[in-house]
Amino acid sequence: MIFDGLAGSPEHGELFKKWGTTLAETASQKLGVDKANVTLLTDAAATREAVTKAIETLAAKAGEEDTVVLMLFGHGTFAGSVAKFNLPGPDMAPADFAPLLAKLRSKRVVFVDTGSASGPFVEGLSGAGRVIVTATRTGDEKYATLFGGPFVDAFSTEGADADRDGKVSFLEAFDYAKHAVTASYQREGLMQTEHALLDDNGDRQGSMEPGRQAKDGQSAAVLAIGSLRQQALPADETVRALYVERQQIERRIESLKLLKSGMDPEKYAAELERLATELALKSRQIREAEGKGK
Repeated sequence: MIFDGLAGSPEHGELFKKWGTTLAETASQKLGVDKANVTLLTDAAATREAVTKAIETLAAKAGEEDTVVLMLFGHGTFAGSVAKFNLPGPDMAPADFAPLLAKLRSKRVVFVDTGSASGPFVEGLSGAGRVIVTATRTGDEKYATLFGGPFVDAFSTEGADADRDGKVSFLEAFDYAKHAVTASYQREGLMQTEHALLDDNGDRQGSMEPGRQAKDGQSAAVLAIGSLRQQALPADETVRALYVERQQIERRIESLKLLKSGMDPEKYAAELERLATELALKSRQIREAEGKGK
């Protein structure tokens, strides 16, 4: 779900719209996301009422194991300790988004605000099962941000896939964008006015240095938008069903990894071993079924 809000200038407006459109196209054309599951609101259509309706519609159909991603591109403001994402008409603050996110049943929600003054959205929206990313660390970092561009680029860039698993996780996209932003400021000899944050442990405190083994970053390292390596499902109905079953097991493994930090280590290890065995057996069934069809 992608929302392009207001910009401080026409030039920035075109840029934000480009980022949102590019992400929508990348998700549906390169990463295997069903086009019906990609919502893009831009320009005058991205009103508070429309955003609210879009999230509520999604909440009605998204299940517990679905990954829900909300991406914001635009300008933000900060006044009186309240950060807002600017939209045509009334703006939206963390307090406006919070009850909408609470309606989502999904255990894996990713909320990314690439706008200026977005830092306070971490504290306002942090929670269990959520990855919150902001382009700035405070509301006082109020200048137009570069973060959104490379963050979007990361999902279609093999170089951003640090572990070479065919998917760019949100942690990998964060790292890719963070380094690109720093390099841009250094090239121009400018003081960096934006410092991105990532929070995924629900403590309402984002980190500028998240990682797979760090306080923040473990859940973000698991979640991704589709895959760079798309594999068409086979035509044979029996084999196709096995592929779908394997994907479901893989999703259960992902869900387990998201819960690791709150589980007993022995219980986690046992469950992971059980699912890994189930996955191996399903892969063997697929090989055998494909062999019979030859």
